[in-house]
Amino acid sequence: MSILRRIAVEGLWRNNPGLVQLLGLCPLLAVTTSTINGLGLGIATMVVLAGSNLLVSLVRNLVRPEIRIPAFVMIIASLVTAVELAMNAWFHELYRVLGIFIPLIVTNCAIIGRAEAFASRNRPLHALLDGILMGAGFAAVLIVLGSFRELIGQGTLFSGAHMMFGGNADLTIRITDAGFLLALLPPGAFIGLGLLVALKNFIDARATRKAPTLASSGATADQAI
Repeated sequence: MSILRRIAVEGLWRNNPGLVQLLGLCPLLAVTTSTINGLGLGIATMVVLAGSNLLVSLVRNLVRPEIRIPAFVMIIASLVTAVELAMNAWFHELYRVLGIFIPLIVTNCAIIGRAEAFASRNRPLHALLDGILMGAGFAAVLIVLGSFRELIGQGTLFSGAHMMFGGNADLTIRITDAGFLLALLPPGAFIGLGLLVALKNFIDARATRKAPTLASSGATADQAI
């Protein structure tokens, strides 16, 4: 498996920050009451993760080992501040909805973890790709969980799209007029995430069971030839 493919598989599925590492659960559980909220925070996190990985990789040989963690945190905090100011300027309504969870990206263990475990040990291009794909994997969990909770909780999808796409954007899809309030409350976030983790584990277990069968079938065919 090439390194680029391995980075993609690790970030999007095998080592997904939200489903496998279970990092960044505070914002993941708190803001995913709608698809747009999950999309907004997911993009912000991905931008910070990609940028911090790239910068950490560029300066990895210039920072002394004794101060590398504080240096990495300063890089991450600077990027989070830039993202926060940009969202306040261009996506103010979404910025107000996400609130404290934008600056809390600084404390997301997935970001400092990738900076230390991968970016500080690899070339800039690979570090950038790792940041993008790890961020995309985390954003995908935010979006799927937000969509699930919005659909069950209020019977819609993409409500509040104007917060990201402008005042005239109305992409709301109403599936039903009824909603189950529990899905929008904190217990609903835990239940939804638990279901997503269980689904991933089921898919992985099924793929593992199929792998030996395929291998033995291939061996039998080779012997017959």
